[in-house]
Amino acid sequence: MARMSRRSFLRWIAIQAGAITSARILTACGKADDQRQAAPPPDKSTLTLTPEQVPPSPELTPTPEPSATPEPTPTLSYPDLAVVRAGEPEQLVRTALAALGGMGRFVNSGDDVIIKPNICVAYHTYEYASTTNPWVVGALVKLCWEAGAGRVRVMDYPFGGTSERAYIRSGIQDQVLAAGGMMEMISSFKFVRTEIPEAVDLRVCDIYDDVLAADVVINVPIAKHHGLARLTLGMKNLMGVIKDRPAMHRNLGQRLADLTSRIRPALTIVDAVRILRDNGPAGGNLNDVQKIDTLIASPDIVAADSYAATLFGLRPEHLRYVVAGTEMGLGRSDLDGMKIEEITLGA
Repeated sequence: MARMSRRSFLRWIAIQAGAITSARILTACGKADDQRQAAPPPDKSTLTLTPEQVPPSPELTPTPEPSATPEPTPTLSYPDLAVVRAGEPEQLVRTALAALGGMGRFVNSGDDVIIKPNICVAYHTYEYASTTNPWVVGALVKLCWEAGAGRVRVMDYPFGGTSERAYIRSGIQDQVLAAGGMMEMISSFKFVRTEIPEAVDLRVCDIYDDVLAADVVINVPIAKHHGLARLTLGMKNLMGVIKDRPAMHRNLGQRLADLTSRIRPALTIVDAVRILRDNGPAGGNLNDVQKIDTLIASPDIVAADSYAATLFGLRPEHLRYVVAGTEMGLGRSDLDGMKIEEITLGA
Protein backbone atom coordinates (compact mmCIF):
# COMPACT_ATOMS: atom_id res chain seq x y z
CA MET A 1 0.00 0.00 0.00
CA ALA A 2 1.33 3.42 -0.92
CA ARG A 3 2.35 5.69 1.88
CA MET A 4 0.30 8.94 2.45
CA SER A 5 1.98 12.19 2.78
CA ARG A 6 1.35 14.15 5.92
CA ARG A 7 -0.79 16.67 4.00
CA SER A 8 -2.96 13.92 2.48
CA PHE A 9 -3.38 12.28 5.88
CA LEU A 10 -4.63 15.49 7.49
CA ARG A 11 -7.10 16.07 4.62
CA TRP A 12 -8.43 12.53 5.02
CA ILE A 13 -8.90 13.06 8.78
CA ALA A 14 -10.87 16.28 8.09
CA ILE A 15 -13.14 14.54 5.59
CA GLN A 16 -13.89 11.73 8.03
CA ALA A 17 -14.67 14.15 10.82
CA GLY A 18 -17.04 16.11 8.57
CA ALA A 19 -18.82 12.95 7.55
CA ILE A 20 -19.32 11.87 11.14
CA THR A 21 -20.68 15.32 12.09
CA SER A 22 -23.07 15.36 9.12
CA ALA A 23 -24.34 11.94 10.02
CA ARG A 24 -25.05 13.01 13.59
CA ILE A 25 -26.90 16.10 12.37
CA LEU A 26 -29.01 14.11 9.94
CA THR A 27 -29.78 11.55 12.62
CA ALA A 28 -30.83 14.30 14.99
CA CYS A 29 -33.05 15.88 12.35
CA GLY A 30 -34.68 12.57 11.62
CA LYS A 31 -35.44 12.01 15.28
CA ALA A 32 -36.89 15.48 15.56
CA ASP A 33 -39.07 14.83 12.53
CA ASP A 34 -40.19 11.57 14.01
CA GLN A 35 -41.04 13.25 17.27
CA ARG A 36 -43.04 15.93 15.54
CA GLN A 37 -44.95 13.33 13.58
CA ALA A 38 -45.65 11.25 16.63
CA ALA A 39 -46.55 14.10 19.03
CA PRO A 40 -50.26 14.72 19.63
CA PRO A 41 -51.70 18.04 18.40
CA PRO A 42 -51.32 20.88 20.85
CA ASP A 43 -54.23 21.71 23.15
CA LYS A 44 -55.53 25.00 21.78
CA SER A 45 -57.08 25.88 25.10
CA THR A 46 -53.63 25.99 26.70
CA LEU A 47 -51.61 27.21 23.74
CA THR A 48 -49.46 30.19 24.66
CA LEU A 49 -47.80 32.36 22.03
CA THR A 50 -44.97 34.71 22.52
CA PRO A 51 -45.63 38.35 21.59
CA GLU A 52 -43.59 37.86 18.40
CA GLN A 53 -45.83 34.97 17.34
CA VAL A 54 -49.13 36.82 17.75
CA PRO A 55 -50.39 37.89 14.30
CA PRO A 56 -51.41 41.50 13.96
CA SER A 57 -55.16 41.98 14.39
CA PRO A 58 -57.18 44.31 12.18
CA GLU A 59 -58.10 47.64 13.72
CA LEU A 60 -61.58 47.51 15.18
CA THR A 61 -63.85 50.36 16.10
CA PRO A 62 -64.49 49.96 19.80
CA THR A 63 -68.10 49.23 20.67
CA PRO A 64 -69.34 52.15 22.73
CA GLU A 65 -70.57 51.42 26.18
CA PRO A 66 -74.35 51.49 26.26
CA SER A 67 -75.45 54.80 27.66
CA ALA A 68 -77.62 54.87 30.71
CA THR A 69 -81.32 55.40 30.08
CA PRO A 70 -81.96 59.12 30.58
CA GLU A 71 -84.17 60.02 33.46
CA PRO A 72 -87.59 61.18 32.24
CA THR A 73 -88.15 64.90 32.56
CA PRO A 74 -90.70 65.45 35.30
CA THR A 75 -93.95 67.00 34.15
CA LEU A 76 -94.68 70.11 36.14
CA SER A 77 -98.20 70.16 37.49
CA TYR A 78 -99.76 73.49 38.41
CA PRO A 79 -103.11 74.08 40.04
CA ASP A 80 -105.97 75.19 37.84
CA LEU A 81 -106.68 77.93 40.32
CA ALA A 82 -104.96 79.63 43.26
CA VAL A 83 -106.91 81.30 46.04
CA VAL A 84 -105.00 83.30 48.65
CA ARG A 85 -106.48 84.89 51.77
CA ALA A 86 -105.60 87.04 54.76
CA GLY A 87 -102.72 89.17 53.54
CA GLU A 88 -101.80 92.58 52.18
CA PRO A 89 -102.57 93.05 48.45
CA GLU A 90 -98.99 92.59 47.24
CA GLN A 91 -98.56 89.49 49.42
CA LEU A 92 -101.73 88.04 47.96
CA VAL A 93 -100.55 88.65 44.39
CA ARG A 94 -97.05 87.28 44.88
CA THR A 95 -98.27 84.18 46.70
CA ALA A 96 -100.93 83.42 44.09
CA LEU A 97 -98.49 83.79 41.20
CA ALA A 98 -95.90 81.62 42.96
CA ALA A 99 -98.54 78.90 43.36
CA LEU A 100 -99.24 79.04 39.61
CA GLY A 101 -95.55 78.68 38.71
CA GLY A 102 -94.46 82.33 38.79
CA MET A 103 -95.03 85.26 36.45
CA GLY A 104 -92.29 83.88 34.19
CA ARG A 105 -94.76 81.18 33.15
CA PHE A 106 -96.90 83.86 31.51
CA VAL A 107 -94.51 86.69 30.61
CA ASN A 108 -91.35 86.13 28.57
CA SER A 109 -88.34 88.37 28.18
CA GLY A 110 -89.16 91.41 26.04
CA ASP A 111 -92.93 90.88 26.01
CA ASP A 112 -95.32 93.78 25.48
CA VAL A 113 -97.76 93.41 28.40
CA ILE A 114 -101.12 95.09 28.88
CA ILE A 115 -102.75 94.96 32.32
CA LYS A 116 -106.52 95.61 32.24
CA PRO A 117 -107.98 96.52 35.65
CA ASN A 118 -111.49 97.82 36.25
CA ILE A 119 -111.32 101.64 36.36
CA CYS A 120 -114.92 102.25 35.39
CA VAL A 121 -115.66 105.54 37.15
CA ALA A 122 -113.88 108.74 38.07
CA TYR A 123 -115.81 109.64 41.21
CA HIS A 124 -114.99 106.92 43.77
CA THR A 125 -111.79 105.89 45.49
CA TYR A 126 -110.81 102.22 45.76
CA GLU A 127 -112.49 101.89 49.19
CA TYR A 128 -115.89 101.83 47.45
CA ALA A 129 -114.95 98.61 45.57
CA SER A 130 -116.05 99.84 42.17
CA THR A 131 -112.44 99.91 40.90
CA THR A 132 -109.61 97.40 41.21
CA ASN A 133 -107.35 97.64 44.25
CA PRO A 134 -104.35 99.88 43.32
CA TRP A 135 -101.77 97.75 45.20
CA VAL A 136 -102.90 94.61 43.38
CA VAL A 137 -102.26 96.34 40.05
CA GLY A 138 -98.92 97.78 41.22
CA ALA A 139 -97.74 94.34 42.36
CA LEU A 140 -98.56 92.86 38.95
CA VAL A 141 -96.53 95.58 37.22
CA LYS A 142 -93.54 94.72 39.45
CA LEU A 143 -93.86 91.01 38.72
CA CYS A 144 -93.98 91.65 34.96
CA TRP A 145 -90.74 93.63 35.14
CA GLU A 146 -89.17 90.92 37.27
CA ALA A 147 -90.11 88.37 34.59
CA GLY A 148 -88.28 90.47 31.96
CA ALA A 149 -91.15 92.26 30.22
CA GLY A 150 -90.14 94.78 27.58
CA ARG A 151 -93.08 97.12 28.21
CA VAL A 152 -95.88 97.18 30.80
CA ARG A 153 -98.97 99.34 30.23
CA VAL A 154 -102.15 99.68 32.27
CA MET A 155 -105.39 100.90 30.70
CA ASP A 156 -109.19 100.98 30.84
CA TYR A 157 -112.05 102.83 29.13
CA PRO A 158 -114.21 104.38 31.90
CA PHE A 159 -117.92 104.95 31.39
CA GLY A 160 -118.19 107.49 34.22
CA GLY A 161 -115.84 110.46 33.84
CA THR A 162 -112.60 110.88 31.93
CA SER A 163 -109.75 108.40 31.87
CA GLU A 164 -107.33 110.96 33.31
CA ARG A 165 -109.57 111.61 36.30
CA ALA A 166 -110.50 107.97 36.81
CA TYR A 167 -106.86 106.85 36.76
CA ILE A 168 -105.96 109.35 39.48
CA ARG A 169 -109.10 109.01 41.60
CA SER A 170 -108.87 105.21 41.74
CA GLY A 171 -105.32 105.40 43.11
CA ILE A 172 -104.14 103.04 40.38
CA GLN A 173 -102.03 105.59 38.52
CA ASP A 174 -99.84 106.31 41.56
CA GLN A 175 -99.11 102.62 42.15
CA VAL A 176 -98.45 101.86 38.49
CA LEU A 177 -96.02 104.75 38.08
CA ALA A 178 -94.28 103.85 41.34
CA ALA A 179 -93.76 100.32 40.00
CA GLY A 180 -92.30 101.66 36.73
CA GLY A 181 -95.34 100.97 34.54
CA MET A 182 -97.16 103.25 32.13
CA MET A 183 -100.78 104.44 32.24
CA GLU A 184 -102.22 104.61 28.73
CA MET A 185 -105.30 106.56 27.78
CA ILE A 186 -107.45 104.54 25.40
CA SER A 187 -107.96 106.53 22.22
CA SER A 188 -111.19 106.20 20.24
CA PHE A 189 -109.12 106.24 17.04
CA LYS A 190 -107.39 102.95 17.89
CA PHE A 191 -110.44 100.70 17.90
CA VAL A 192 -110.44 98.36 14.92
CA ARG A 193 -113.27 96.39 13.36
CA THR A 194 -112.45 92.81 14.29
CA GLU A 195 -113.97 89.50 13.28
CA ILE A 196 -114.54 86.91 16.01
CA PRO A 197 -114.29 83.52 14.28
CA GLU A 198 -115.47 81.40 17.22
CA ALA A 199 -118.43 83.62 18.12
CA VAL A 200 -121.94 82.29 18.45
CA ASP A 201 -123.61 85.72 18.33
CA LEU A 202 -121.10 88.61 18.37
CA ARG A 203 -119.40 87.99 15.02
CA VAL A 204 -117.78 91.43 14.65
CA CYS A 205 -116.72 93.99 17.23
CA ASP A 206 -114.61 97.16 17.49
CA ILE A 207 -111.74 96.15 19.80
CA TYR A 208 -108.82 98.27 20.98
CA ASP A 209 -105.97 97.48 18.59
CA ASP A 210 -103.16 97.47 21.17
CA VAL A 211 -104.94 94.80 23.17
CA LEU A 212 -105.13 92.60 20.09
CA ALA A 213 -101.45 93.20 19.31
CA ALA A 214 -100.06 92.74 22.83
CA ASP A 215 -97.95 89.70 23.63
CA VAL A 216 -99.67 89.24 26.99
CA VAL A 217 -102.96 90.52 28.39
CA ILE A 218 -103.49 90.28 32.15
CA ASN A 219 -107.09 90.79 33.22
CA VAL A 220 -107.59 92.23 36.74
CA PRO A 221 -111.27 92.75 37.58
CA ILE A 222 -112.66 93.57 40.98
CA ALA A 223 -115.39 91.19 42.16
CA LYS A 224 -118.63 93.16 42.38
CA HIS A 225 -122.35 93.12 41.88
CA HIS A 226 -123.86 94.02 38.52
CA GLY A 227 -127.55 94.70 37.90
CA LEU A 228 -127.74 92.95 34.51
CA ALA A 229 -124.94 90.36 34.54
CA ARG A 230 -125.41 89.60 38.27
CA LEU A 231 -121.63 89.89 38.79
CA THR A 232 -118.78 91.78 37.15
CA LEU A 233 -115.79 89.43 37.05
CA GLY A 234 -113.14 88.52 34.48
CA MET A 235 -115.22 88.06 31.36
CA LYS A 236 -117.37 91.11 32.08
CA ASN A 237 -114.23 93.22 32.66
CA LEU A 238 -113.22 92.74 29.01
CA MET A 239 -116.00 95.13 27.96
CA GLY A 240 -113.52 97.88 28.86
CA VAL A 241 -111.54 97.25 25.65
CA ILE A 242 -114.40 97.56 23.15
CA LYS A 243 -115.98 100.69 21.68
CA ASP A 244 -119.72 99.98 21.64
CA ARG A 245 -120.62 98.65 25.09
CA PRO A 246 -124.40 99.22 24.90
CA ALA A 247 -124.57 96.77 21.99
CA MET A 248 -123.28 94.05 24.30
CA HIS A 249 -126.32 94.23 26.56
CA ARG A 250 -128.49 92.30 24.14
CA ASN A 251 -127.72 88.64 24.83
CA LEU A 252 -125.03 89.78 27.27
CA GLY A 253 -123.92 86.40 28.57
CA GLN A 254 -123.25 84.89 25.14
CA ARG A 255 -121.66 88.05 23.80
CA LEU A 256 -119.25 88.23 26.72
CA ALA A 257 -118.17 84.68 25.97
CA ASP A 258 -117.81 85.57 22.27
CA LEU A 259 -115.61 88.56 23.13
CA THR A 260 -113.49 86.43 25.45
CA SER A 261 -112.84 83.94 22.65
CA ARG A 262 -111.10 86.71 20.68
CA ILE A 263 -109.07 88.39 23.45
CA ARG A 264 -108.00 85.35 25.52
CA PRO A 265 -106.15 86.85 28.53
CA ALA A 266 -103.07 84.88 29.56
CA LEU A 267 -103.94 85.39 33.21
CA THR A 268 -106.98 86.50 35.18
CA ILE A 269 -106.58 87.93 38.68
CA VAL A 270 -109.87 88.55 40.52
CA ASP A 271 -109.37 91.24 43.17
CA ALA A 272 -111.53 90.38 46.17
CA VAL A 273 -109.67 92.45 48.73
CA ARG A 274 -112.91 94.40 48.91
CA ILE A 275 -116.02 93.16 47.16
CA LEU A 276 -119.12 95.16 46.25
CA ARG A 277 -122.13 93.10 47.27
CA ASP A 278 -124.86 95.40 46.00
CA ASN A 279 -125.60 98.46 43.86
CA GLY A 280 -122.91 97.67 41.31
CA PRO A 281 -121.22 98.35 39.10
CA ALA A 282 -120.62 101.94 40.21
CA GLY A 283 -121.43 101.57 43.91
CA GLY A 284 -121.08 104.57 46.15
CA ASN A 285 -122.20 103.23 49.52
CA LEU A 286 -119.58 101.80 51.88
CA ASN A 287 -122.30 99.71 53.51
CA ASP A 288 -122.35 97.61 50.33
CA VAL A 289 -118.63 96.86 50.63
CA GLN A 290 -117.16 93.82 52.39
CA LYS A 291 -113.41 93.52 53.02
CA ILE A 292 -112.41 89.86 52.70
CA ASP A 293 -108.70 90.17 51.72
CA THR A 294 -108.87 87.45 49.06
CA LEU A 295 -107.35 87.04 45.62
CA ILE A 296 -108.17 84.48 42.91
CA ALA A 297 -105.70 83.75 40.11
CA SER A 298 -105.89 81.44 37.11
CA PRO A 299 -104.84 81.21 33.47
CA ASP A 300 -108.42 79.99 32.92
CA ILE A 301 -110.80 82.96 32.93
CA VAL A 302 -113.89 80.74 33.18
CA ALA A 303 -112.45 78.94 36.20
CA ALA A 304 -111.57 82.23 37.90
CA ASP A 305 -115.10 83.58 37.38
CA SER A 306 -116.63 80.30 38.51
CA TYR A 307 -114.82 80.39 41.84
CA ALA A 308 -115.42 84.11 42.33
CA ALA A 309 -119.16 83.50 42.03
CA THR A 310 -119.02 81.46 45.23
CA LEU A 311 -117.92 84.55 47.17
CA PHE A 312 -121.44 85.88 46.59
CA GLY A 313 -123.22 82.62 47.39
CA LEU A 314 -123.67 81.77 43.71
CA ARG A 315 -122.67 78.78 41.59
CA PRO A 316 -121.00 78.96 38.13
CA GLU A 317 -124.27 77.96 36.43
CA HIS A 318 -125.93 81.08 37.86
CA LEU A 319 -123.83 83.28 35.52
CA ARG A 320 -124.89 83.10 31.88
CA TYR A 321 -121.47 84.12 30.55
CA VAL A 322 -119.78 81.33 32.53
CA VAL A 323 -122.23 78.79 31.11
CA ALA A 324 -121.65 80.11 27.57
CA GLY A 325 -117.87 80.16 28.04
CA THR A 326 -117.91 76.56 29.24
CA GLU A 327 -120.05 75.46 26.30
CA MET A 328 -117.60 77.16 23.90
CA GLY A 329 -114.62 75.39 25.46
CA LEU A 330 -113.04 78.61 26.76
CA GLY A 331 -112.39 77.13 30.18
CA ARG A 332 -113.74 75.01 33.00
CA SER A 333 -116.49 75.61 35.52
CA ASP A 334 -116.50 72.23 37.27
CA LEU A 335 -115.06 73.43 40.57
CA ASP A 336 -115.26 69.99 42.17
CA GLY A 337 -113.04 68.52 39.45
CA MET A 338 -110.39 71.25 39.47
CA LYS A 339 -107.07 71.27 41.24
CA ILE A 340 -107.47 74.32 43.49
CA GLU A 341 -104.71 75.51 45.80
CA GLU A 342 -106.08 77.52 48.69
CA ILE A 343 -103.60 79.39 50.86
CA THR A 344 -104.22 81.36 54.03
CA LEU A 345 -101.29 83.62 54.87
CA GLY A 346 -100.07 83.60 58.42
CA ALA A 347 -102.06 80.48 59.23
